[in-house]
Amino acid sequence: MKILRPSFLALLLGCYISASQANRVYIHPFTLFAAENVSCETLHTQTSKPLRTLPVAPLDIEVLTPDSRDLSKVDTQRQNITVRTMVLAQLLNTAGLRFYQALSSKQKSSNTLLSPINTYGSLVTFYLAASKRTASSYQLLLGLSSGTDPEDCVSLVDGHKVLKTLQSINSLVDDGPKDEITTQVWAFSRQGAQLSEDFIQGTQDFSDTSFIRSVDFSNPQEAEQVVNTFVEKTSDGKVKGIFGDVNASSDLLFLTSLNFQGNWRTAFQPETTSMQEFYVDDTTTVMAPLMTHTGHYHYLNDKVRRCTVVKLSLSKRSYMMLVLPHEGTKLHDIESKLRSDDISGWYQNLQEGLLELTLPKFSMSSVTNMHELLLNVDPEVEAKLLGSQAEFSQLSDTKPFTIDKVVNKVTFEMTEDDAEPQDMIPAEGVPLKLSINRPFFFSVIEGDSDAILMLGKITNPTL
Repeated sequence: MKILRPSFLALLLGCYISASQANRVYIHPFTLFAAENVSCETLHTQTSKPLRTLPVAPLDIEVLTPDSRDLSKVDTQRQNITVRTMVLAQLLNTAGLRFYQALSSKQKSSNTLLSPINTYGSLVTFYLAASKRTASSYQLLLGLSSGTDPEDCVSLVDGHKVLKTLQSINSLVDDGPKDEITTQVWAFSRQGAQLSEDFIQGTQDFSDTSFIRSVDFSNPQEAEQVVNTFVEKTSDGKVKGIFGDVNASSDLLFLTSLNFQGNWRTAFQPETTSMQEFYVDDTTTVMAPLMTHTGHYHYLNDKVRRCTVVKLSLSKRSYMMLVLPHEGTKLHDIESKLRSDDISGWYQNLQEGLLELTLPKFSMSSVTNMHELLLNVDPEVEAKLLGSQAEFSQLSDTKPFTIDKVVNKVTFEMTEDDAEPQDMIPAEGVPLKLSINRPFFFSVIEGDSDAILMLGKITNPTL
């Protein structure tokens, strides 16, 4: 039985450099991230090296200090744009858009938010703990397979290289004057179990701060309360009540939190904000605060996909792409057919013009259960990566050891504080009026690597 459906496999393995970089020489992703002394390893054999584990500190609600780190390893996370960065950005864009479409299709009438970089990073962290057979499934999903291995063999990539490259993309955003991305990781393991050094290091490669703690799950209600309180305190109150239905047989609870703090580069002045109608659907209208600004924007009218695309600069490096369906066109019809190359194509064909742009104020957050997300992608994928067929022989010295809950929390916050002043409206020319007053799609992109940081839709800005 094949690991993934052929169409999905072809989609994920076809991660060539985008059209905007077509003049570059193609480099296979596996080549860039391959483990040292890589060789094809038989799926049925045990690991050739003994599992190196570390004891886990017990959870103490009064001790909120993040895990200590090897500073020499942390420093390697901050790097400039490299070929590795560019190639990984294309992989996470392709996989991330697929994850987003699976999520959005289940939330057709709801606001939706997903971070490709956070989702991808969570999966790579578990790749470090997987058996060779399960690791092979992860590499296929993430576009990191060598593409030449026999059916019963796998050539492994270095997951630490992948995670550090993801974090370097986050650091590019932080290099801007106003935007900031903060990533935190929590892992709560069964009391008495030691966790692999590789897995623990992976949580640090991928985050700004991490918290690995052991918990006595014998009293599930008490354990749930203590864990949630600890997360709330160590996240400065941003992540609350995240874990539910904890049971006495739990082995590992895993949580990531990615917070994007942004600022409109072009100011939407307070006096230009007013309560206006937002058309949720054909029969529902809500009153919402909409901001208006007249100035020069890069935009595109896509007659083929029947939508209007506008680029909004957020900082020195990051920007937002707003996609508004034409009247009579459903947002779902655009989203369901969208590919990462389509987003690149929009960017290449944008043209500058004078717009009177009206946009709802919005900030949002989401909590995604990774088991459910992978089920939405493909039940077979979920079974092999996190479910009944997944094996994590490289995670703990306790056997068997399962991953019970994997949760991703994403927060997208936009403010108008200290934004740049509005452009002066030229004396000549009549601006084109564009009101984002019905459901729309957006993506937040890091401009140097072209990595998609956020994907989302707003169906009702008052929710």
